Amino acid sequence: MQTLPIYEFRRLAVGVMPAGRAIRHAASARKSSRGGACLASIFAVACLMLSGCSPEAREARYLASGKKMMEKKDYTRALIQFNNAARVMPKDAEPHYQLALVYIARRDFRSAYSSLNKAVRLNSKHREAQLKLAELLAATPEKENVEQAQQKVQELLSTGENSAELLDILAVTEYRLGNLQDAEKHLQQAIAKFPKDLASAIGLAQVKKAQNDLAGAEDVLKKIAAQQPPSANAFLAVGRFYLSAGKPADAEAQFRRATEVDPKNGVALLSLAVLQARTGKLDLAEQSYARLSALPEPQFGLYHASFLSARGKHTQAIAEAETLNRRYSDDRAVRSFLAQEYVRTQRSADAEKLLTAALARNSKDFEALLQRGAVYLVLGRNDEAEKDLTRALQFRRDSAEAHFLMAKLHQARHASASQRSELNEALRLRPDYLAPRIELAGTFIGSGSPQLALDLMNAREAQPYRNNLAFLVQRNWALLALKQYDEARKEVDRGLAVVRSPDLLLQDAYLKLGQKDYSAARASLTEALNRSPEDLRVLRLMVASYTSQKQPDGAARMLQEYARQHPKSAPVQHLLAEVLLATGRRAEARAALLAAKTADSRFTRADLALAQLDAAEGHVGEAASTLSTILARNPQNVTAWLMLAGIDDLRGNRVAAIEGYKKILETEPANLPALNNLAYDLSETRDQQDEALKYAQKAAELAPETPSVEDTLGWVLYRKGLYGVAVPHLEKAADKDPTALHKCHLAMAYFKMGEQGLGEKNLAVAVKLNPNLPEIRAARQVLDEMKGGR
Repeated sequence: MQTLPIYEFRRLAVGVMPAGRAIRHAASARKSSRGGACLASIFAVACLMLSGCSPEAREARYLASGKKMMEKKDYTRALIQFNNAARVMPKDAEPHYQLALVYIARRDFRSAYSSLNKAVRLNSKHREAQLKLAELLAATPEKENVEQAQQKVQELLSTGENSAELLDILAVTEYRLGNLQDAEKHLQQAIAKFPKDLASAIGLAQVKKAQNDLAGAEDVLKKIAAQQPPSANAFLAVGRFYLSAGKPADAEAQFRRATEVDPKNGVALLSLAVLQARTGKLDLAEQSYARLSALPEPQFGLYHASFLSARGKHTQAIAEAETLNRRYSDDRAVRSFLAQEYVRTQRSADAEKLLTAALARNSKDFEALLQRGAVYLVLGRNDEAEKDLTRALQFRRDSAEAHFLMAKLHQARHASASQRSELNEALRLRPDYLAPRIELAGTFIGSGSPQLALDLMNAREAQPYRNNLAFLVQRNWALLALKQYDEARKEVDRGLAVVRSPDLLLQDAYLKLGQKDYSAARASLTEALNRSPEDLRVLRLMVASYTSQKQPDGAARMLQEYARQHPKSAPVQHLLAEVLLATGRRAEARAALLAAKTADSRFTRADLALAQLDAAEGHVGEAASTLSTILARNPQNVTAWLMLAGIDDLRGNRVAAIEGYKKILETEPANLPALNNLAYDLSETRDQQDEALKYAQKAAELAPETPSVEDTLGWVLYRKGLYGVAVPHLEKAADKDPTALHKCHLAMAYFKMGEQGLGEKNLAVAVKLNPNLPEIRAARQVLDEMKGGR
């Protein structure tokens, strides 16, 4: 059974939201749940009076509780209750049917299919399970599944059962198999027998539309809208038809009529609000969303707050969400939205407080653990994030979301192998999960494997997202990395025809720069900057457009002018400093970094750059002071620790440097610079060569082709007296990166091996490159010792 891209056989068949009978089913389901809750209460009292409960009574209690959880959309606890019911009554089909409904709500169609199959095996006469199984099969892309669904419906019809629902599903299978005339015939039959059934009429309209009979489709829908008493769902159906036909004004009029017939129809209000927002009537849309969220049904409560947030009215959105959270304290969707808004508005402490309170009430609240872990990631509190996410995974190893957040944690720690492993696991658990697919593709592109990224984006499970902007952009980067410029050009143009997003404009400029059309590229970049003024990727490509023409001063002038226009943008001032430093204009760069600090006193990247600039100019005391201030503010800033340890190395304070590198590795065990530098420092310390070798080998495992890593490993082996083993590593380092230090190290190893000629040759190169290198004196001493030994 393949994972389904969508589930709602009517939506698939007729292209609209469920109406008519689907809404009546929802209402009857709510009634049966309330009845089940009462029944559960009776059984609970009986259990208190008697020494024990029968399996039937316990099953009923679990089923009623599970349905109650379903009403609250608390799917995790609903699954627990229905699984409990299945355990106490293993031969009853009903718990498995209810489990399938939960899996469908969670869009886990593979598990839903398995549960429905089990329900049908246990009770072949379970009508609802048979119907739901047929719906699932009918919605799959595989022809054999659709044919199987058709056979199941025909078997039910052959027993004498006849309903609009059965005929509708049969029509869906025929529609999917391309038998439009048969689909139309069965829908006509359903309408004749059940004239009030909206779903059948809507399906018929869709079939006519598929046959290009738009007038016929409109006529069918107008007839159901003219029925008495008037039906809000009928007007909804007509409105959706007009919307699909590109007549938004007519669609809005129908949606309004639906809300007039039934002012409390949530689907009608939602359709009206969405259309108003889409057509730019934002104030009217806000009013419609407000009416929607004022309805008593909890599932509509967040719409208005979400729309306020989308309009940038975060204070109002938070106030509304806080009211909802007080009213529905157990509603996890409300709590999730409120936590996200707190984080979005720099109120992470409030988000942490909200989620900590939830966990105080229930320490096993999976969603709260997941959300607090995400908050800790945003705050850079990686150890605390790891604790929450690890605990969440103890409760649900099959959570793709938890594995995705674990991947983000590994990304923050620069543990790329672990990050990729978690992303793969998230995708294995949920092949339709877009975020890890995009992230994983990004890691492939970043590591020089763009073909793997493109294969990932071209996978069958990813195709439903082909028109998703984030998906399109990431796939384009893979195409660009593979130099498949023609297809990239086509896809960028396809995207720009829909939305002029900064990402697509950036890619457009990249392609134009490749054709040396600098003027057109800068026009696209300027448009992107107008839409996203602080997008450093755009500014960097703008700089590249000047440097490609060998105009570094032009790049600096452009950035200086842009920085004057955006004096309160710390990232822009910081980028200006980078460009000025690249052209040797240190004083101006320092001024730009100070401007960044003025714009944002807590802008850490400016502090780090100032410390780096101070160290480069010999002011190591000032650099160390700046770095200590950063670490007092954020003790987990690895970059600051790395720079401070490097300054300790410059000062000759090797003990402090070693302590600093070890502190980094406590947080990031795979931090390559820390591993490499620690190994080198330990090798220079008496009786520490064995420990040095351990770190050097780990660095080499992570980056086997990196010259500095090869040099360190070779040098550690040299210090241990293993000259023959050291030479190949030192040769590789000196060959790939012939610096004075690498040549000097290789020269000493050659001297120890008795290869005086090769040693002197490499030493001469080192002297020519940097005659003041301290290691040159050590190399000459080794040479003198070897001569004296002979």
